[in-house]
Amino acid sequence: SAYSYLSTVGSTRRTAVAALLRETEIQTRGYSMPTLHHKDHTAVGCQASVATKYMETDDIVDLDWENLGFGLVDTDFMYMAKCGPDGNFSNGEILPFGPIALSPSAGVLNYGQGLFEGLKAYRKTDGYILLFRPEENAVRMKNGSDRMCMPAPSVEQFVDAVKQTVLANKRWVPPTGKGSLYIRPLLIGSGAILGLAPAPEYTFLIYVSPVGNYFKEGLAPINLIIEDNFHRAAPGGTGGVKTIGNYASVLKAQRTAKEKGYSDVLYLDAVHNKYLEEVSSCNIFVVKGNAISTPAIEGTILPGITRKSIIEVAESKGYKVEERHVSVDELLDADEVFCTGTAVVVSPVGSITYKGKR
Repeated sequence: SAYSYLSTVGSTRRTAVAALLRETEIQTRGYSMPTLHHKDHTAVGCQASVATKYMETDDIVDLDWENLGFGLVDTDFMYMAKCGPDGNFSNGEILPFGPIALSPSAGVLNYGQGLFEGLKAYRKTDGYILLFRPEENAVRMKNGSDRMCMPAPSVEQFVDAVKQTVLANKRWVPPTGKGSLYIRPLLIGSGAILGLAPAPEYTFLIYVSPVGNYFKEGLAPINLIIEDNFHRAAPGGTGGVKTIGNYASVLKAQRTAKEKGYSDVLYLDAVHNKYLEEVSSCNIFVVKGNAISTPAIEGTILPGITRKSIIEVAESKGYKVEERHVSVDELLDADEVFCTGTAVVVSPVGSITYKGKR
């Protein structure tokens, strides 16, 4: 379950944050999925036809579950639905995983009109599969689609499509404690267009891959470097939505950091260049005494779902949680620091390097 996985991460650190993760159950909203019923499926919104090949797949996966990294593993199936000028998505379809056809003039290729999400499925010891708060990802995609002038599937349609995709690939969900099934929904402007305008057609896709730890350090503390030359986002931009263009811009700084031996980059605000924003792919928290602080959601950082969950758990355990501007000085004076995100889950930070000083 999501809770047991988070507890495993937390138990490596004898700290207040570890205690709240270990003692408090993260709710999974009851999205348990024991079997796939082809004929009896009556979910609201988006019904998917299942490819015949699904019935032919072997239940056994030849994969080294003990050494899963965070890389793409080609699985069996993906989900696809289309949306035309009327703004309505077609009934989705489960298809064999593989390449898709796009016009060279597709809106996503020319103007970056695209969004993505990331969530996970976990296998319980009794074989059931759990999803962690998928409706939150659906809501975030809808919010992002408004900013990017795109139609989006309804919450019900999104969650149903995720379920369909996970069930079609259920043999790829790692055994309990060996990892998780990473789920990647995509919403892209697939229609052909030349002038700068919203695309005339959109495609909603979902694919999955079994994954282990995101950072090479595994559950060991990670090492971050503060970036004060490049910025991830600026006020009034798209930093607060999960659009594809937000991530290409961090690659240069991230590559440089990794070449120097750091795990990832921590970005500062683009106005004052002294307040924390976020790491390349996750949110950051600073702990001092009984207070846990994290940068406020003001349009430049992503409203992380794991971030939201940790805030709820911390408050329920009596911690004072502050969403506000957090300075570099406060970070360097903290008792402990950790990052949160779907991919990284909860990762302790072992060192911060700023202006050459570790």
